[in-house]
Amino acid sequence: HRRSWVVELAATCPACGRVGLDGFHRQANVPANSCLLLGSREEATDFPTGELELGFCPDCGFITNTRFDPDLAEYSERYEETQAFSDRFVTFARSLARDWVDRYGLAGKKVLEVGCGKGEFLVMMAEAGIGHGVGIDPGVHPERIDAPAGDRIEWIADFYSDAFAHLEADAIVCRHTLEHIGPVGDFMRMIRRNIGDRLDTIVLFELPDTQRVLDEVAFWDVYYEHCSYFSAGSLARLFEHTGFEVLDLYYAYDDQYLILEARPLPSPGAAHPWSGDDMDALRRGVEHFRSGYGATMSAWTDRLAALGREEGTAVIWGAGSKGVAFLSAVGENVSAAVDINPHKHGMFMAGTGHRIVAPRDLPELAPDLVIAMNPIYLDEIQHDLDRLGIEARLEAV
Repeated sequence: HRRSWVVELAATCPACGRVGLDGFHRQANVPANSCLLLGSREEATDFPTGELELGFCPDCGFITNTRFDPDLAEYSERYEETQAFSDRFVTFARSLARDWVDRYGLAGKKVLEVGCGKGEFLVMMAEAGIGHGVGIDPGVHPERIDAPAGDRIEWIADFYSDAFAHLEADAIVCRHTLEHIGPVGDFMRMIRRNIGDRLDTIVLFELPDTQRVLDEVAFWDVYYEHCSYFSAGSLARLFEHTGFEVLDLYYAYDDQYLILEARPLPSPGAAHPWSGDDMDALRRGVEHFRSGYGATMSAWTDRLAALGREEGTAVIWGAGSKGVAFLSAVGENVSAAVDINPHKHGMFMAGTGHRIVAPRDLPELAPDLVIAMNPIYLDEIQHDLDRLGIEARLEAV
């Protein structure tokens, strides 16, 4: 890991087309996937790796991994990304589904979800009143859907492309997918092209907020699968650049997520641009991440090493992408990863080979420190620890 690195990258911004990005972060040997189910420690430790070289666009604020190789990323039936085993997350998702259906008059209408994951959110929209849904994702598992509302949804195990331009919908939903796509400008132009002249189509996106990652030097939120990083401003500018009008743009889920709501325009420049300007904040955030990365890494390394010298045991809670990034960076003195998703139990973390255990396995490990990979789940985790009689310290990254 580099501690101080900045360089001008001769790369083209995938969002606005500018040539020349400001490089500010570089890592080697990063696991190429974070959410695959890996059945052995050997498979996990031998897992393919890639390189991170983050470049910041000084024109539009978009951040991209200029070394991203899409051939290294696998999105298949082995992909296990769902957060639907968390009551906290399900409550949020149901509220968002109801809000979108109510505010945009989608009751009885058709919704297309691009990157639907395991399909839970589209089912929630059906339960909130939509008439029909189509979910597209290479990792979808229709057999997991047992809700009656699922009968009104068609599942397609594939990547969204021009081949699906014939799928007309009253709303297009895309949650936590755009950050996995490198050519974001091409992707959004494809969506606009496939909407055609159906100008009443509502476009609803949700994805992580990168300003928070920069300001907190949250290195556990930087990983290979996320090749594209957006702030509110860079996301709005991308949509405006590719033929959409931003109707609303706001933060959700303890300000971790960006939610953008838009509609297609008949021609570029046909609407007032989004009024926010966050370029100064982004520049400060980029410099803060660049200069603070080494110290943040060292603080966690030293903390866990000290616990190891005292023969203490640490585990992380959250065996997803954040967990893979955290363990790859500072996981030498961490014993295991805990997750409430039963599909992950007995599997292993990509790159480091840490075993993924169920909460019920914690008494055997007797941890002294439990590190939550997301502070929003602290209450849920503490409840499980209390139920199991685990008296470990619980802290969040």
